[in-house]
Parts: sequence; C-alpha cells; structure tokens
Amino acid sequence: MKIGVMIQEGPYNHEASDTAYKFIEAAMAKGHTIQGVFLYDDAVTNVAKHMEPPQDDRHIARRWSELGAKGVDIVVCVAAAKRRGMKPELIVDNTRISGLGQLSEICTEAERVVTFGD
Repeated sequence: MKIGVMIQEGPYNHEASDTAYKFIEAAMAKGHTIQGVFLYDDAVTNVAKHMEPPQDDRHIARRWSELGAKGVDIVVCVAAAKRRGMKPELIVDNTRISGLGQLSEICTEAERVVTFGD
C-alpha cells in the first residue's frame, strides 16, 4: 500500500513527530511504500539543522535525514518554513523545501494519508 504522511507539530513538545516516525518504520517493515512525508506548520522545525539535543535524548532531525537517505521523500512546506525562518541551508540533508502542490501530489498518489498533530 502507498501511504502519505503529514505532520503538523514540532519536535519535543508533542509526540506527533515520534509517533509518525515509528509509524513509518513499522509500515516500511511490513512492505508498504511511503509516498512522501509533508512537514507543515510547526513540524518544519523537525528538520532544523541546528538542533542539538542532549546525548541521552533522541535526535529527531537526524532521524528524518536518515529516513530521507533511505529514499523517503521528506518535504518541508515552503510557506511554513519562511514564517519560521527556515531556509534551505538550515534544514538537514535528505529533506527538501517545496509548496503545497507537493502535499497534493502525495495525497493523490497515496492510497491512504495519515496525519499526525493538530
């Protein structure tokens, strides 16, 4: 099954990012395809390059970069990114900034779309 994912909450304050990541891992382990992950609203900060969590905490931005390196398309909403001062050079590798058209494409090509956060 092709699955699209949208995340709307930022890292560390909410469980949306963690839950989405674990969901994607489980879906891929079962053989499903992740059509794309769209980071919207505060979720754009999940891929902030300057993130430096304590050593004993999970590194959320690194998780998304590693998932992107596995071929999952991680898309950061350009409008939400601009509102939060997130420029292309400030996001981790294997992610990209694009518009709502990408969300529309993910939704059109996916058989199911799952949203995490508000």
